[in-house]
Amino acid sequence: MSKYTSFPDPNDDQNPFQDPSVTQHSSNTDYPTLDLYNPFDNRSTGPPPPYEATSPSAPPPAQIPPRTTPTEPKNYGSYSTQQSAVSATTAELLQKQEELERKARELERRERELDSHARSTGTGRQNNWPPLPSFCPVGPCFYQDINVEISQAFQRTVTIMYYFWMYTACTLFFNLISCLAMFCVDTSGGVGLGLAILWFLLFTPCSFVCWYRPVYKAFRSDSSFNFFLFFFIFFVQVVVYVIMTIGIPGWGFSGWIMALAALNTNVAVGVIMLLNAVAFTAQASMGVVMLKKVHSLYRQTGASFQKAQAEFATGMLSNQAVRQAAASATTAAAQGTFTGAR
Repeated sequence: MSKYTSFPDPNDDQNPFQDPSVTQHSSNTDYPTLDLYNPFDNRSTGPPPPYEATSPSAPPPAQIPPRTTPTEPKNYGSYSTQQSAVSATTAELLQKQEELERKARELERRERELDSHARSTGTGRQNNWPPLPSFCPVGPCFYQDINVEISQAFQRTVTIMYYFWMYTACTLFFNLISCLAMFCVDTSGGVGLGLAILWFLLFTPCSFVCWYRPVYKAFRSDSSFNFFLFFFIFFVQVVVYVIMTIGIPGWGFSGWIMALAALNTNVAVGVIMLLNAVAFTAQASMGVVMLKKVHSLYRQTGASFQKAQAEFATGMLSNQAVRQAAASATTAAAQGTFTGAR
């Protein structure tokens, strides 16, 4: 008894699994197990089957879990896609830089031209329109240089307005010829011929001064007052163009009514007047288009009615004649008040 209750000697190396009862049990293959014997099975009448040792199956291979990150990396595209995007951005920046450099060169060129012109003439500018010959006793009245005075963004519009004014003058001259041809066939149309001469002599210079020069100065100095002056006068001019196209008898315009009536009198004269009516129609249509075009550009320049009023007041106060007239009126009113008080 003391053999099993006393502590073993430290030098005595005893293995508990080498006990005879353990080794005998492990070596006995006839011992039944619960996995192979079912006592509640009615079909099993004999003794339980002997124990059969099963070969241990190989453990399933360990699966390495996929590596996960807190946030999935963003797909920035392939290297070629990124390279193309960078190239497009670089090309756009280079294009903008070239445009800015071109505008800077244009401004420098205009400044050099103005400086050279001022040094050569001794003044800021010299009138060059209308281009009259040197022997003419009347000299030019205006200075005009679209490439120098007008910004590059508005040069095309101002040039079209200048050519449109020239077209208007040519149409009025053609109207005079049409009325003259009608007068040669029918002498009772002398009033129409006289009015055609009057319209040509009146509208040609007045249209240049009243609506072309305001639009020229408006784009030259971004003047709100000149914009409003142009809109008012040119709208009236477009209405006159429509009346010219209609061709009311006795008004001196070879429009559609006069042209269709002239066909009954003389076919050749009627054809000439029909061509003149077509020219008047194109003139009226072009006038409407250019009015809308200038109005759209006017909205982009930042002009306003308040600026127009301020420019008008400044211009009136800076005018020497207006100041002298105002001073004279103030002096006369003061003298009248003093005399009345006495």
